[in-house]
Amino acid sequence: MSLRHRILILAAVVSLLAVVAGLSFLRAADRAEQKNQAQAGGPEITRGELSLTPGDGGPRIVFRNMAWGPHRDELASVPVSAPEGARTASGVSCLRFHSAAGTGICLQAVKGGVQDGYRAVVLDARLKEVSAHPLAGIPTRARVSPGGHLAAWTVFVGGDSYAGTNFSTRTSVLDLRTGRYDASLEDFTILKDGKEYRNADVNFWGVTFTADEQAFYATMATGGRTHLIRGDLTARTVTTLRENVECPSLAPDGKRLVFKKRVEGLPAEAPWRLYALDLASGAETPLAEERSVDDQVVWLDGRTVAYSLPGDFGADLYTVPADGSGAPARLMASALAPAFLG
Repeated sequence: MSLRHRILILAAVVSLLAVVAGLSFLRAADRAEQKNQAQAGGPEITRGELSLTPGDGGPRIVFRNMAWGPHRDELASVPVSAPEGARTASGVSCLRFHSAAGTGICLQAVKGGVQDGYRAVVLDARLKEVSAHPLAGIPTRARVSPGGHLAAWTVFVGGDSYAGTNFSTRTSVLDLRTGRYDASLEDFTILKDGKEYRNADVNFWGVTFTADEQAFYATMATGGRTHLIRGDLTARTVTTLRENVECPSLAPDGKRLVFKKRVEGLPAEAPWRLYALDLASGAETPLAEERSVDDQVVWLDGRTVAYSLPGDFGADLYTVPADGSGAPARLMASALAPAFLG
């Protein structure tokens, strides 16, 4: 083949790749534009004032609105008594969110010239920014302690799914009373099987705080296994308690955790079932939700938990009793990362 023919073939390949790239860009832009248009049958959403305290209207749910339209990804609110009703959108966008006692933590994308960055923003009861911290990766979990004095968040810094083993996370804890910022739980002393433990493959995620705001539970992964750990914020230690516990969420009474557990025989991409753990007896109870839930549940009250599952427009929220009884029920469509206030 002559040099001229080779140059022509190369030019044709480059032109073809440019066309494919252009079509992909147009499709992505069209998809993004579609998400800015409200879908038929979607919830009514209006812009308004939003508070992280219940107020005169009674208990409320604040969440990331996933419904397509101009308020997509904004924090929105509905009464607990009318979860499928009209939504009030705040204008504040979050990828992950949680709130308690008038404090919110909002994990946001920051638009950049080449690629997006991310930051964790502490919000007051009126959604005003109190402080912000840059994030090292993609936001995935967020929690505020029951008293509103502590915030924690987890990001992916390598990989983007808990389903496999090829990922790395970083979990941070911020004390809003003192300003102390622990950028990574990997700096804490690890006590595993009664001995101090170190390993380069350690990862933490899914913090849930105790009511006294002195301790927390979370997941630690190492050696291909996951462990439930209890952390002591004063001693800066984490202690392993049992295996195969991920994304724990502590009940309001502090006696039970609901978590996702890998169950043998399930598909590798959907390996989890929800379980409740009695901390005193160590007894585990499977919940009635039989689908794989890749989420850290939120307690509505002392009896029921809420969690997300994939939906037509991103994610829908479901509830299920925390004692293994009953059946799952959809709470609301096109919603993610709820906080139940009041």
